[in-house]
Amino acid sequence: MNDRLSVAPMLDWTDRHCRYFYRVMSKHTVLYTEMVTTGAILFGKGDYLAFNDEEHPVVLQLGGSDPKAMTECAKIAEQRGYDAININVGCPSDRVQNGRFGACLMAEPELVAQCVSDMQAAVSVPVTVKSRIGIDDQDSYEFLHKFIETVSAAGCEHFIVHARKAWLSGLSPKQNREVPPLDYSRVYQIKQDFEQLKISINGGITTYEQSLEHLQHIDGVMIGREFYQNPYLMASADQVIYGEDTPILTREEIIDRMCSYIDNQIAPAAPGQHTPRVWHIVRHMLGLCNGLPGARRFRRYLSENAGKEGANSYVLREAYALTGQPDTE
Repeated sequence: MNDRLSVAPMLDWTDRHCRYFYRVMSKHTVLYTEMVTTGAILFGKGDYLAFNDEEHPVVLQLGGSDPKAMTECAKIAEQRGYDAININVGCPSDRVQNGRFGACLMAEPELVAQCVSDMQAAVSVPVTVKSRIGIDDQDSYEFLHKFIETVSAAGCEHFIVHARKAWLSGLSPKQNREVPPLDYSRVYQIKQDFEQLKISINGGITTYEQSLEHLQHIDGVMIGREFYQNPYLMASADQVIYGEDTPILTREEIIDRMCSYIDNQIAPAAPGQHTPRVWHIVRHMLGLCNGLPGARRFRRYLSENAGKEGANSYVLREAYALTGQPDTE
């Protein structure tokens, strides 16, 4: 699995429809699920691990801290076909903290190490960790170094580091993505100190120019909100980041492929299976035409029509037909 570029796990955003859309545009970019908790997998009534075969390489991000439950979920994820399992040690929300996982686990590196050790002993796919550079007042380089040192000794060979610390109280998750200052140099230093490890960087990255600069210092770049808000950026990922000499798909070609996917997904389901509405799929595509004349009309048409009973892929084609002429509002 080549992790030069990956899409960050984003709650309520990177579901299987979103990931399929991204895979249409890039064959190589590594895709991450939304965070799924051990409780949802072990005790939930729904199937929280479903994905499309086309999504590979795809990584499950797992939320939890009980080594036994984490190990059981790792085994299930491997059986389901995930290419790797990532432990969430970066989310700062109160709900996550109350479950004793996410960024608060940076203060318990031995527990994270135990989870990694037990999980890695039970599965053959990689177990990776996504963290911050620090939490609250525990934000020295020595703190981060000790965390990486402890967890890597347990068998973790790939760390994705969001280059901001997290405030566990006083800031919302959204503020925690924006308020604490970025410190890319600290992540670069980790790579220098742990040359044998694979280190990816996350946080505030919006262009391929920035990505290529980071790749001079570390092994991988993870982009989140920019891909979601401006998804057509991903259409050139294979060419710019992976050096592929293949044509970049046009928006029309992407829409053609997504229409086929939509029609397949909304076909009558087997008894007991859930059939998504068109909106569940195209909501991830609202930014596809950003920068084009008529982009606002494209977004509005989808928002107003894709949730209607009986809607099908034609809604997406009709929305795209509204582009090409300047927005008049």
